[in-house]
This record gives sequence, structure tokens and C-alpha cells, in this order.
Amino acid sequence: MSVLTRDEAQTRAQLIDVQRYTIDLDLTRGADTFDSTTVIGFTTRTGGDTFVEVRPADLRSVTLDGHPLDPAALDDNRLPLTGLTPGPHELRVEAAMAYSRTGEGMHRFTDPTDGETYTYTQVFMDDVQRVFAAFDQPDLKAVFDLTVTAPDGWTVLANGVTEHLGDGKWRAATTPLLSTYLVAVAAGPWHSVRTEHRGLPFGIHCRRSLAPYLDADAEEILDITRACYDRYHEKFEEPYPFDSYDQAFVPEFNAGAMENPGLVTFRDEFIHRSAVTDTERQTRAMVIAHEMAHMWFGDLVTLQWWDDIWLNESFAEYMGYQTLTEATRFTGTWVDFGVARKAWGYDADQRPSTHPVAPDAVPDTASALLNFDGISYAKGASALRQLVAWLGEKDFLAGINTHFRRHKFANATLADFIASLAHHTDRDVHAWADTWLRTTGVDTLTATVTEHPGQTALTLTRDGSRPHRVTVGVYDRDLIDGATLVRRELTDLDIPAAPADGEHSLPGPRPALVVPNDQDLTYAKIRLDPHSEETALRALSRVPDPLTRAVLWNCLRDMVRDGELEPLTYLEAARAHLPGERELANVQGVLAFARTQIADRYTTPTERPDALALLTDLCTDLIRRTEDGSNPGLRLTAVRTLIDSAAHADTIRDWYDSGSVPGGPELDPELRWRILGRLCVLGAVDDAVIEAELTQDPSATGRQGAALCRAALPDPEAKRAAWDAMFTTDELSNYLFNATAQGFWQPEQNDLLRPYVARYFPDAVAVAHRRGPAIADAAGRHAFPAHAIDTHTLTLGESCIEDDDPIPALRRRLADQLDDLARALKIRTATAAS
Repeated sequence: MSVLTRDEAQTRAQLIDVQRYTIDLDLTRGADTFDSTTVIGFTTRTGGDTFVEVRPADLRSVTLDGHPLDPAALDDNRLPLTGLTPGPHELRVEAAMAYSRTGEGMHRFTDPTDGETYTYTQVFMDDVQRVFAAFDQPDLKAVFDLTVTAPDGWTVLANGVTEHLGDGKWRAATTPLLSTYLVAVAAGPWHSVRTEHRGLPFGIHCRRSLAPYLDADAEEILDITRACYDRYHEKFEEPYPFDSYDQAFVPEFNAGAMENPGLVTFRDEFIHRSAVTDTERQTRAMVIAHEMAHMWFGDLVTLQWWDDIWLNESFAEYMGYQTLTEATRFTGTWVDFGVARKAWGYDADQRPSTHPVAPDAVPDTASALLNFDGISYAKGASALRQLVAWLGEKDFLAGINTHFRRHKFANATLADFIASLAHHTDRDVHAWADTWLRTTGVDTLTATVTEHPGQTALTLTRDGSRPHRVTVGVYDRDLIDGATLVRRELTDLDIPAAPADGEHSLPGPRPALVVPNDQDLTYAKIRLDPHSEETALRALSRVPDPLTRAVLWNCLRDMVRDGELEPLTYLEAARAHLPGERELANVQGVLAFARTQIADRYTTPTERPDALALLTDLCTDLIRRTEDGSNPGLRLTAVRTLIDSAAHADTIRDWYDSGSVPGGPELDPELRWRILGRLCVLGAVDDAVIEAELTQDPSATGRQGAALCRAALPDPEAKRAAWDAMFTTDELSNYLFNATAQGFWQPEQNDLLRPYVARYFPDAVAVAHRRGPAIADAAGRHAFPAHAIDTHTLTLGESCIEDDDPIPALRRRLADQLDDLARALKIRTATAAS
């Protein structure tokens, strides 16, 4: 497919202005294709040539101003429009379009539970052309009139309120000016819960088979939606700009959610079939808040080109966490951000593929797609949090509201936003933007504490160049018990862009612990002074503030990744302190890093059994401590991690056979598939057990569980079948591909899997070329042999990138995976040397 370049988009935007799309979709034409008729009204400013994008299964007819054009002129995804004269034009395109099974374009899914079929669009970036013909770039906004013909019994949802006209025909209200990538349709026999809030129709929707689970959580979802809606109206002067607010939880969705105006689509795993922790409920709430923020950041005011992704994602990320904290019961959201989400940004920013939050220029859409990562989300949100700390919330919100007022229903750039901020402050926001948004990498703040008579002095040495406003926490041991840490003071410090290192006085005796960036207001790694590091390792659970503990856990995590702390020392700290940790987000973040990175990647094969045994011992302790039912979220987290860490089958097989963990919980579908997956890895069950479980749970998630389990069996034939399903037949949907890939590679099966490491690279390149960016991303993320941590894998991967021409989505994933692999190899080497 030809990708749109920035230069081409600028040239086209200078030539034409688009007024209206009239789109008619017919979803009754069978299981493979749907009919798409598009009429585009546009104006040409001068005479010239351009093109419209469309990716049809069959391009049936094209007319321009009533004159037929040759469909054979379609070149890949571009239909030339030549000899245009100045003035208005009408382009009509009739085509059959292919349904997708990869979550791109118009995705079609049949629910194995009840046989019902659902379709929905995901037209982000450049996939609208899979659904209808379009001038597909964000700065050519237009209004959209949409009609859809759907099978009997279906409901059609769209960006505006929809009306059933009879005979399966649905019409959506005309939209305001939108970018093409924000048009949305979701059609099927939805189960819906509808209400009104402040005169606006609200709706939440899911597959019929998920109806009981949606109904159980409907009030929570709607309460969060209402609370965020109200809080955004307190913050923003511009009212919500669309005629309704629907949230559709759709199957096999690649992202967490998509901010389509008036019709937000979410992955339907957010409709929980099984028990979840309160932190996971908080995550769902945050995604709701994030997507609603997009109604202003992205939908009302849209980036002009994809180099300003941060104007969408960083703002929605920051606003989602902040607004959830202010408006709902989830008041600890920044802890979860700090211990989990922020680490995503730190990791991405230390790879060779790093990029500025706001790059100077993104050359094309394929390059832009790669920047939807931990930098555009987590680092960008962290930068905004730092900006608010430096600028003050009053001036920050004033600048935002000016930005909305100046650019509503239009497009804007970084320069536009900075100009809106500068209108309300004397601070040099242009210099701030240059140092924070135009640079790459993570600064490191290292603390040195020096004792003087009657006081101590703190020096913060920065490796980096950004200005920081940080809060330093100073802690003493409690005089009574000698173990608990008591905060002596919080001190705000400004570290300018080019400081000379200076001492900051800390009155009183030497503290037990000094924490730079205590409240996590900046984006920087920290290093503690030696005395504070020792205190943290010994007494981390005795630090009073959960956000401070998140900062300290991140410090230890970064030290492991940088080869400054042995992995087993981190595990021992987790064993010592997680039983006393009160904030579940910290427990989940630490256990996730310990299980997936330390146990599976950073410890050598000979050390791994000890790491798994330590994790099993820790989780057994947590389960024992929660027998009274006082903390079901902690208990569930411990049960999950114990299952994933089990080196022997006996205990978890007993749980599986009895249907419950002694003392609870009973095994719901998620836990049953989790246990069965681990039993498959250990070779303790066969395919007959998987088939029996699938018979008991024939749902979509059951099918994914079965695919994972079969791929995880330590059997040569099972591995061959899984490999062929991923890389040869092209029959797997995106979710079944992911599940198969997640089951395939297992550190316990290294000898069996060794021949597949070399096969992976050419086969991944081939499947990415055939199936496109979504499967390419999945092949690079989930199907990569992450367990094969050796120089041979590195050499194979580097040769693949250099010689085999992987498509951009796969190339980026491979580069990141190889960098992570090299880091793991370096950590293992350093540990062995010590």
C-alpha cells in the first residue's frame, strides 16, 4: 500500500478543500464483503491533479462531476483525479470492500457463544480507505452523512444519533466537521443500556453474550462517564461538541480504545467475565476518562499532521489520570501511572527507536504509526504533569481554553498550542517546549547527602539537560518502633536547564531516607544516596505514602535494568516488602516486573528455578495473609502470580480439579484457563483436557485460551501446528494469532523450541508483508522468541532488519525486542561476573 507523505498531504491541502461526504454502506452482502458508495463534495482552489484513496475488493464505478472515470486507473490504493478545474466538484465511488479479521478497517466477528455476528470500524491513521473512498489526511475535515443497511435485528451506531428508517436502513445524524480517521460505525445485535445526562443521550453497548456482565457493571461505567463529563465541563469552557455519547465494547479490538466522536470503541475485555482487582477497575475507568478527554483533545481540535500526536495522546493521558483522581473514587491513579504506565515511557525512551514527544517532522503515515508508544502516551503525560507543576494549573487551563477557542473544529500544531499557553504566562514556554518536547532520552537525578554540624546537605546531580521542578522527601525512622519511616518534610526544588550543581540545606540530623522526585512530578530516573538506598531495601514498605513507594520501586527497577542492582536483590526486596504493601497497584506492578522480566529474562536458566521459587513463596505468603477475606484484590493478584510461577504441577492441578483455591476464590473462566495454560507448559495435561475445557467455555475468550494452551504443549506436533497457524495459513484472527503466539514460546521448553528461533525472522517478515501492520505488530510483539537470550538470536535479528526488508511496523518491533534482548544479556553477564 502506498503511504501518504507529509509533503503529499500539504500539497493536497493547498489544492482542495473538502465540504461533505455522503456515505452509504450495505452490510447485507455476505460474510466476505460489504458495499460502499461514497459521494464527496470538494472544491479545487486552482487547477491541478490529485488523488483519492480507496482500497476495494472490487472497484465498480467512479464518476467525477457526472463523467465516468476508468476504475482500472486505480494504482494500489490511489485513484488519480487529473485535470481538475477551479471550483466545486463531486466524486462518486462505488465499490465492494473486504471485511477484516485483523482489527483494521471494517472488522467482522462471529461470536462462537451464540453465532451472532458484529461489525465495527477502526479507521485510524489510514484505514478509512478500507471502508470508503476518502481524501485521507487529518487536516481535510468535512461533515459526514451516513446511511447503513444492516440485517434484521441489528442496531447501527455511529458518530451521531442513528434512526431506523425501516427495512434494515439506518441513518446517522449529520456530523460536525471531522477528520476522516474519526468516522465510526458499529453494527450488530448489540445489548444496550441507555440513559441521559444533562440532556445528552448516553449509551453503553456490548455483544449479547456479554449482557449479564455489562449489566452488572453498568452503573459503575455510567457513573464514571457522568463524573468525568461533569468535571471536564468545569475545566473546559467549550461544551461537549457532539450530539450523543455512546461507548461500544467491541470484540477483537487491537487498541485499548478509540476516541471516535460520539461513539468511543473499547476492547470488550473491559466487560469483565471473571473477577478483577480494583486496580483493574481503575484502569477501565482511566480509559473511559482518557477517551472522553479526546472529545476535546483530538476531535474538537485535531492535529494538523501526525508529528503532533502528543497533542492528542499526551493530553488525553494526562487529563484521564488527573480527572479520574479529582472526580471519582479512584483517587490513587497517579500511583498506578507511576509504577506501571510511566515505566512504559522510560523503557521506550532508552531504546534506539526513541523519538521526541513532538518530533520536528514525521515523513509519512507508516512512520507516524510507530510513534503511538510509551513516549507519546506516558512520557508526554509526564511532561504535561511537570508543566503544570512548573506553570501552575490556573495558567495551564487558561491556555488550554484559549487553544480550544482559537482552533475548534479545525486543526492545530505544537506552535499553536504554545502560543495559546504563552498568552497566559510570563514564563518562557517556548524554551520549555524545546527542552521537553523536542529532545529524547531520560534524565537521571542522583542524590548525594553530606553531613555537616547541625545539618545535612543534599546535592542533586543531573545527567541530562532538562529543567525540573521536583519535590524532595526527607524521612526519619520513627523514634518509638525504630522501623516505620516518618516524613520530616517535603521540599520543592527547581533544577534549571543549565545548573551548576549546588547544595540544598536539610536542617537537622542526617535523615534515614532522601527521595528525589518524591511526588513523581517530573520525568526522570532517580538514584538514591548509598544510605538511602540501604534504607529503601530494608524498609520500603514502611514508607508512608504509596506514591513515594512507587517512586522507590521504579528506582530499584531502573537499577536492575541498568545493571546496578542484581535481579535477585530486587526479588528479595519484593519478598520482604510486598506482604506489607497496602497499595495494590504497587503490588501488581512489582510482581509483573518480577515475573515477566526478572524471572523470564534477567536471570540465567540455572538461576530461574530459584527466582520462581522465591515468587511462589511470596505469593503463598500473600494468600495466607488474605485468608480472612480482607483484601480480595491482593489475594487474586497473588493467586494469578503463583499460577504463572508454578514450577511443579501438583498444587495448581489440585486447584483445577477441585474448582477453587482453598479458602477462595472459586475458579472462574479466567483462572481456569490460566491454570490450564501453566499445566500445558509443564506437560501435565494433554489436548483432551483442553478440549473438555473449551466445551465448558466455548466463548471467544475460551477459544483464545484453548489456542494459547495448545501452542504451549511441549509436544513437537503441537508446536508445528501452532507455527503453521501463525505463519502459513493466515486463517487466525488478530486475537487468535496473539493467543497462539503467547503460548508458543516458553523458557521451560528451550530445547524443543531452538529450531524455531532461526525460522522466526523470515517467517515474521513474510506474514507481515502479507497481512499488514496489525499482524506485523503482533508478530513482533507476541511471537518474538524473547526467551532466546543469546548472541545468536541478536545476530539473526540484526541481519533480518538489515537484509530482509521488514515492513515498518515489524522493523520497529524487532529493533525494540533486540534492544531489550541485548539489555537482558548484559544484565545476565554482569550478574555472573559479580
